[in-house]
Amino acid sequence: MTSDGVVLVIGCGMRPYREYLLSSAAARHPLWLFNSSELTWQQQHVVGGTVMDLHDRDAVIAAARELAATMPVHGVLSWDEALIVTTAHVADELGLPGAGINAIEGCRDKPRSREALTAVGVAQPMFEFVRTESDAVMAAQRIGYPVVVKPRAGGASIGVSLAEDEVAVRDAFRVADEASLHGAAAYRGGALIEEYLSGPEISIDGAIVDGEYIPLFVARKKVGMYPYFEELGHIVDTADELLTDRHLLGTLAMAHNAIDFRNGVTHTEVKLTEQGPVIVEINGRFGGDLIPLLGLLATGIDPGAVVVEAALGVRPEIPDRLPDGCVGVRFAYPRRNCIVESVSLPEARPGNGVLRAVALVEPGAKMKLPPAEFISRHAYVICTGTDPDDCAVRLDQALAEVRLTSHPLLPSVPVPAPSV
Repeated sequence: MTSDGVVLVIGCGMRPYREYLLSSAAARHPLWLFNSSELTWQQQHVVGGTVMDLHDRDAVIAAARELAATMPVHGVLSWDEALIVTTAHVADELGLPGAGINAIEGCRDKPRSREALTAVGVAQPMFEFVRTESDAVMAAQRIGYPVVVKPRAGGASIGVSLAEDEVAVRDAFRVADEASLHGAAAYRGGALIEEYLSGPEISIDGAIVDGEYIPLFVARKKVGMYPYFEELGHIVDTADELLTDRHLLGTLAMAHNAIDFRNGVTHTEVKLTEQGPVIVEINGRFGGDLIPLLGLLATGIDPGAVVVEAALGVRPEIPDRLPDGCVGVRFAYPRRNCIVESVSLPEARPGNGVLRAVALVEPGAKMKLPPAEFISRHAYVICTGTDPDDCAVRLDQALAEVRLTSHPLLPSVPVPAPSV
């Protein structure tokens, strides 16, 4: 470990979802945090911080230069999807190890990623990027129903939906287009229309150092809320045969090489089709939904240490033999749009496998289901099991013990203007 200086972290995310990463990264190297608000819980994990508008790229780069003038900055990283491009620019400005600006743009911009992977022969769904509803309908007709409609950039399946006819395509386009408007200006407007691929979907988190792809852990995904692809949970199993599947690992290495990803970590989503693995998307940061935490609990691989090592351009040491472990997470969603009154959680008991149960909302919080809002969760449970099936049963049982009391969130009614 470098004895002086810091690794710069740009953005840290919400405490329930990301504190474990900040904590374990801090155990690997002293950290300096650029944050959008005053530091509170983060202070115990960092040696210092700077508050600024993280979406002002020029301001972030200028602040990074100022920091580097006062102390050695050995690396820079972010696990926030909206900030990874800015992070790549900071690494380039300071001459630090990084994925490369073009590589991160290749992750962030889904049409660009599709084109790059297709050009080198990585299996891809048929796709078109469109700007209007009418073009979306024509693209869907050319590709063939059903189609997946998604924003140009983003994460966590926000704004993504399945469309099986023209009416659904028009609705899905509006949802995706609206979701894009809440992201970076460079990716606003329009939607990506893709061929729907059957088969299970998995994700794999990996580290890349000097262009070498190093797999860390595979997560099996559970989605729901048709026609949306809301991510309901994930299971990580150290005995998962996909960790050594040569076809999958070869596809992942080829895909990362296609976008020239040099140093960092990625979260790649993959469809396992009858024709083989197909890349859904490459995200230029660790996965969300506590997936890296599941990896830590199941395998012992410390994601915080890995993300720092990759930012330093150091190859992480991954044991050849992982301990047996199967850990999963399941998220609790309300059954209706509502205002939260209380959330009660299951407790760990002998035999129920519960490792953690956490409420994600406070009384008074307003919750809306897709398409009004995405990732509207009131709690999560993490359980261990002897194998994926046993883990899934324990997750179901623990989730059934989560209790949400609420009252309906009624639609707002316009108040007529007073007569004069």
